[in-house]
Parts: sequence; structure tokens; C-alpha cells
Amino acid sequence: MHQPESLPKKNGQSSTPLDATRANLLSCLSTDAPYDLAIIGGGATGLGLALDAASRGYSVVVIEATDFAQGTSSRSTKLVHGGVRYLAQGNVSLVYEALHERTTLLHNAPHLAQPLAFVMPCYKFWEQPFYGAGLILYDALAGRRSLGRTRFLGKAHTLQDLPNLNTRDLKGSVKYWDGQFDDARLAIALGRTAAQHGALLLNYCEAVALTHTDGCVSGLVIRDVETNEEHSIRANCVVNAAGVWVDALRDLDAQASNTRHSNIVAPSQGVHIVVDREFLPGDHALIVPHTADGRVLFAVPWLGKVIIGTTDTPRQDLSREPTPFKEELEFILRESARYLKRAPQRADIKSIWVGLRPLVKPPEDDSGNTKKISREHTVLISKSKLVTVTGGKWTTYRAMAEDVLAQCTKASLLPKRANCQTEDLQLVGAQSGHVVTHSMNAAPSVAAYGDEAAYVETLPGAQRVLGGGLTEAMVRFAVRHEYARTVEDVLARRSRLLFLDAELASTLAQAVGEIVTEETGRDAGVAAFKELAQHYRTLPDA
Repeated sequence: MHQPESLPKKNGQSSTPLDATRANLLSCLSTDAPYDLAIIGGGATGLGLALDAASRGYSVVVIEATDFAQGTSSRSTKLVHGGVRYLAQGNVSLVYEALHERTTLLHNAPHLAQPLAFVMPCYKFWEQPFYGAGLILYDALAGRRSLGRTRFLGKAHTLQDLPNLNTRDLKGSVKYWDGQFDDARLAIALGRTAAQHGALLLNYCEAVALTHTDGCVSGLVIRDVETNEEHSIRANCVVNAAGVWVDALRDLDAQASNTRHSNIVAPSQGVHIVVDREFLPGDHALIVPHTADGRVLFAVPWLGKVIIGTTDTPRQDLSREPTPFKEELEFILRESARYLKRAPQRADIKSIWVGLRPLVKPPEDDSGNTKKISREHTVLISKSKLVTVTGGKWTTYRAMAEDVLAQCTKASLLPKRANCQTEDLQLVGAQSGHVVTHSMNAAPSVAAYGDEAAYVETLPGAQRVLGGGLTEAMVRFAVRHEYARTVEDVLARRSRLLFLDAELASTLAQAVGEIVTEETGRDAGVAAFKELAQHYRTLPDA
């Protein structure tokens, strides 16, 4: 079986990033010998699973219909958290696991995930002791993994941390610590680290059919979106990790195996807006634990801007680019105005974007052939042995992957191999042993590449800044080593400019497109990206 090209090694890892060009990847695709594991879906769940499996020695192929992390996995609130709200529900075990995973993630990708201080303003006399008690328990559960001690702040110290905070009736605040990260770039780092361990990753390849042998899933047929060519892949175990789209693959399985099932995903959408840092100066995040209608509101400094959100609204359709509802935007602006002395208006919004969450409904067809794991995510194994995993959150992606492999080996779909290797496995960008100092609150720069920054700066165009901290060399690196194929891949996920400032991203599209086309020899999708950027600038009608 072919594997991605291995370049010279240094200290157990590649001294130069692996070649991720399209021709090299497709030449590695095995259509004869079966893979141990074929994963459909290249988001947090699928890529985390690929890394766990490949690092144990399984042969792995990942198939993604669009780009890696194109959906939910690039549209989070950018928080690595222990789930403090679960304490109120009494789910201590879930909080404890998430706190453990928070520490692991911050250690394994310090250039992409870092501690962040949160300030919870209190306007009623009972709020400080009430919320403070819960957060002290949160610290206690973290133990030696704590990122910082919870503190009670008076009004003056609160305003030092949040200078733009509304002071009317302000009593003080509670300050605690969690983490923040760059979700899309973390996804790419997971995939690239999996590739270092032999996994083959293919984006823009759609799974169009599942193949069955003696009534059990034995592989799949994929279509190369760029060429329309189809390839058959054999696999001993096929995992459906397609996020909110898992039910479509379950339908394919049911049709081929002549079985019935009920849908398990009830999508919910979360809207975020991005504004300039003047609305939240400093390095502290704002959290409102209980808004007027009982929701949680965050204002988080991120890559030189501020993210404000989010909402939680049921959604029936599964658009790749969902549209925010008018009432969602009104909620964010209205609640921001309650807590910020100078609050953002519609005209201040640099980008607005929507993510779909795969909330899991209890399956109706659980007659012994399903397995529900009581940790926010669900694993189902159909009668035809298709493994489906959905739900969960970014912070616990690694634990999810470990659980999925445990279920696959228990069901004899995979042979037992080495124990999980990922708890101390550092991701690309953090493998030199030198901690890279890069603030997630700072504007984008080459520092985000961690210990690969020096290599990026050896590529052509390292001194040519296109805008927003993006250089020509970064674009070339994205295509050669980070699986980017289009302008959108570069400006939305390899850099985050579409999410930070959609108008700026649109102005850079032509220059980025010329570089992508030079690297790939194909149309880079400039016109399509400009249309998409307009979508990120378009606000629901007032």
C-alpha cells in the first residue's frame, strides 16, 4: 500500500513538511489492498480519529467532500473549555474529562491553543458568591491542570480588565481561566500530523456509495470533485464522521443493506459576529452566563479582533453556508448593548458567520445494534457494520477518537493494536521541543506556524505581504503542505481572514488566486470566493 511521501527525518519527525500536493496524494491512494480504517468526514472528529488510528499503526484514509474543517469545525466560538456550565447540571465526570482534555490540547499545540482569562461581571449582590462558588469548584476539579486561580474582583479591577464595560449597577466580577484556539488551523494540524504517521488525507473527494460484502460494509466509492473520476476503496472498517450530514451516509448504508433507521441529528445553528478590538480592549474575554432569555453570551479577543456570540437556534436545512436569522443578530447586538458601554452597531460588523451543531437525538432503532456513549457524543454501529460518530465538542475530540477505536475493536472491526498514543503527541508546529511564543489575541502573523515559521519564510514571497498579515509564502505553504486547493481554503481556513474581515478578504482574493493557480495549475475560484465573502458581510434585514 502506498503512503504519502516521507521526506528526511529529524528527531523522529519530518525536517521538511510532507508533500500534500494533489497529484502526490492521489498517487498514494490504494485501490487494491484494504485500509484498516476509512473515515468519511474531515472535521475535528474525523481528523482526530485519523491521528489516533495512524499513530497506533493502522492504515488510514480520510475522505472529505469539500475542504477539511469547512463546516462546523471552523465555526466554533474558539474556546477550549472544561464545560463550566455542566457543573450546574451536576455532570461532574464530563467536566473533569473536558478539563483533562483542555490541558492536553494546550500542551500538544501551544502555538494554536493557549490560556485565556474570562471576566464575569456581576450586577446583583448574589451573583459574585453564586457564580464564584461554582468556579472555585471548577478550579478544584482542574487540580494541577488549573490554568489560573479564580478571583473575586471589585468594580475598579473589573474595569481595568474590561475598560468598555457598562458600569451601571456593577458590583464587581469573577475572573477565571479557560482556553482559546484556532479551530480550523488545529484541524489542519491534526490531519498533517496524522499524515506524518502514514494516514492519507483526501479533500474534495465525495463518498458517493458504500460497498457491501455479505451484508457488511467493505468499502466505498469516492468521486474526485475536481475531475469527476471515481475510485473504489476497500476498508475493513468504515467510520461515518460527517458531522451534521451523518444521516445522509446512514441513508446510503440503509438503502444498500435494505434496512431502516431513523435520523439521529437535530441541527442547531450558532451565529457569531466579529468587530474591532476597540469594543473589548485588553486581553480578557467577557462572559455573560445568563442573558435576558437565559442564554450564554461571549465576547472573546481573537487574532486582533473580537468575536461575539453565540446563538442556539434549531435549523432543518443543512446548507454548507447557513444564513443567520434576523432575531439572532438582534439578540447579539441587544445583549452586547446591555454589557458594553460602547456597543457595536450593525455597521461595525466585519464578518458574520454561522455554524451548525450536530445535536444528537436518541435513536429509535436501538435494538441491540447501537452503542451510546454518555459523554455528549454518540457512536452507533449499524447491522451492516457502518460505524457512525456524531455530537461532542472540539475540546474532547481526542477522547472521542479513543472511544470510537475502542468500540471498533470491541466489535471486531479492527484488530487490537497499541494503546492510545495521542495524549502526549505534539502536533506539527510544536515538535521541535521549543515552546513558540504566539498570542492568540494578536493579529495574524507567521508566528502562528509555530516551529514551522522558519521554513515558511524560506519559500518564495516571504517578504511580500498581501494584507492582513498574509504573505505570498504563506499561500504557497498552504497549497504545498496544507492541502489548500482554492482561494477560499486559504482565506477562510489556512488563514482566517474571511472570518475576521470579509471585506478585506475579498480585496485579497485576486492576488491569492493568482498564487494558488500558479501552484496548482487550475482555476482558484476567485469569483466564487468574492460571492462567499459578500455572504459573510450581508446582515439579515433590520
